[in-house]
Amino acid sequence: MEVGGIYIPEPLHAVVAFITDYSYLSKLAVSVFIFFVFWGFQNLFTNYIFAFILRLIHRNNDTQEHSFLNTVRVPIRNLIVLVGIYLALQNFLPDTFNSVLNNILRTGSIVLFSSAINALIGYYSENQDRIHQIFNHEIDKILIPFFSKVMRFVVLALAFVAIASTWGYDVNGFIAGLGLGGLAFALAAKDLIANIFSGIIIITDKPFSIGDWIKASDVEGTVEDINFRSTKIRAFDAALVTVPNSNLVNTSIINFTKRNLRRITFQLNVRYDTPSYKLEACIAGIENILRTHPEIDQKMIFVKFDSFGKNGLEIFLYFFAKTIVWEKYLNIKQDINLRIMEVLEKEGVFVALPSTSVYVEPSMTDNISEKAL
Repeated sequence: MEVGGIYIPEPLHAVVAFITDYSYLSKLAVSVFIFFVFWGFQNLFTNYIFAFILRLIHRNNDTQEHSFLNTVRVPIRNLIVLVGIYLALQNFLPDTFNSVLNNILRTGSIVLFSSAINALIGYYSENQDRIHQIFNHEIDKILIPFFSKVMRFVVLALAFVAIASTWGYDVNGFIAGLGLGGLAFALAAKDLIANIFSGIIIITDKPFSIGDWIKASDVEGTVEDINFRSTKIRAFDAALVTVPNSNLVNTSIINFTKRNLRRITFQLNVRYDTPSYKLEACIAGIENILRTHPEIDQKMIFVKFDSFGKNGLEIFLYFFAKTIVWEKYLNIKQDINLRIMEVLEKEGVFVALPSTSVYVEPSMTDNISEKAL
């Protein structure tokens, strides 16, 4: 149909004619009124009812529940507006539109419900203490972000299937199509699948957790995150290293955080002109320092005259500090070194420096001259 030289499709023309028909203006007014009632109610709910609930909870000093309710605040507001739009359109449009409106309402409800579930998953993944309280069990930090990603994916997939079913699409055919295409995808993305299964192995075997200091192959640093494909490690130079999970599974992993002690070992060289009794006194004094130090583990302490070295007499020291914190470890090591210096100063023993001694043999002429004299 043409109106003013402009072609208007027949369905669109019917809709325009329907809307501009004066017999429906009263319905339009009622529909607008319904919409603004629900719009006002969502503002009333947000500014007064919900705020009152939050103040009541805050009065009980339950800040965790306060944050929990805030995560579902926006989906509830949007649901109120959606119901208002649905009722307004249902009042105004003919009954033939009811099926479409019902599908729109179901779709919107599914989307809002999924967003609320995702918000709750995000809330609990960021507040791990709440999960510990619910399950009354300490859960490994590496499990929470991984399973939160899995749950978000499951919620998204279920929402997609529910929306497709609402609009009459054959979900079974879609799933079967995924099964047929899954083989081709698996062949094309075998490395990705290997990394995913490797991530599952890392989580179940738990060689490390988020926050642990690890070394794997040539990568060393603190674990920041693990996802389906890779593990992110913050190196000590502040660089972020992304390592595929399959590489971590197939290599040796040293977890420094799992230890409860930290080793200290070195060679102390003293000069060759040190008398044996002074050397024995130094060894005894150093061992006494380690045996009486509160931050040194007493199970394994070695202070021994090890060998005649290239530059001096070598004293071998081997012991463990009762900490894994690097700064505290350095402080303990510094304290031990200063006390060793005090022992050496007390005994009058000097540390050997790299040096070279030259010995000159007397010549045969000198020997004959000495005999003649």
